[in-house]
Amino acid sequence: MSDGGFGLGFGFGGVLHSALEAFGPLCVGIDPHDFLLEEWGLPSSAAGVREFGLRAVDAAAGRAGVVKPQVAFFERFGSAGYAALEDVLAAARAAGLIVIADAKRGDIDTSLAGYAEAWLTPGSPLEADAMTINPFQGVGSLAGALEYAVANGKGMFVLAATSNPEAAALQGATLPGSGSDQASLAPSLATATVSRAIIDDVSAFNAGRIEEGPVGSIGVVLGATVDFAARGIDVTAAHAPALPVLAPGFGHQGAQAADVRRLFGALAPYTLASESRSLLQAGPRGLAAAIDARAAELRAALV
Repeated sequence: MSDGGFGLGFGFGGVLHSALEAFGPLCVGIDPHDFLLEEWGLPSSAAGVREFGLRAVDAAAGRAGVVKPQVAFFERFGSAGYAALEDVLAAARAAGLIVIADAKRGDIDTSLAGYAEAWLTPGSPLEADAMTINPFQGVGSLAGALEYAVANGKGMFVLAATSNPEAAALQGATLPGSGSDQASLAPSLATATVSRAIIDDVSAFNAGRIEEGPVGSIGVVLGATVDFAARGIDVTAAHAPALPVLAPGFGHQGAQAADVRRLFGALAPYTLASESRSLLQAGPRGLAAAIDARAAELRAALV
């Protein structure tokens, strides 16, 4: 876990709480698209994404609490890309930033355990503080990986409502019966949508570990441009412990800093507003100022 002075002794949820208190909800996405590499004067190569990532880390350090490297932009360069990502992850954690590996892994339970070990083991070359994870092989398949994360002081963000248009029919579908396929996870209401059932099961997992602290270590991914009502999601509902939210969709995709409280309601205090392209297009010389400005806007929106 990052040594940035955030820990409250309550695992990832406590670390996240302190980072939000110190810096506000901005999460800086590190997404080295080819067009951005070109704008930054960098090659489309492992060396290019490494330099891009390290410059983004330098700009974010002391200005935001969280960064989120998109793993796909590094792994496209094979082993050299992974070596570049290892350097970026290590630099970000050394700078005191919370690091979310945007890996979106999903599999049967035994394979998923391997992904959790790769990304969430202290001392691993790919060590991050949290990772994104895909539950669409059944929320029950996540149970072992979630337990592993918590046992190692780490976090996970489970995809629940994503903003891509293709997701709406699946995630908004109404379940025919109880949503949970794992006895240790609380059953969801028969009328729940897929998105709602995922949120309910994650909240139930956190509630089973209330001794961890007031903020859960397992969160959900809710796209900021999603119609939550259409996905059956009630953002006015309270969760105990508090439910962390990773919210992509700010900036380039259309959600505005001023909209955080309106969009996320009771979830807003623990929502990370993730923004990448609209910040990164400021270039290496303008990125720090862009992060400062957006972080200030987001803090003001939650006052």
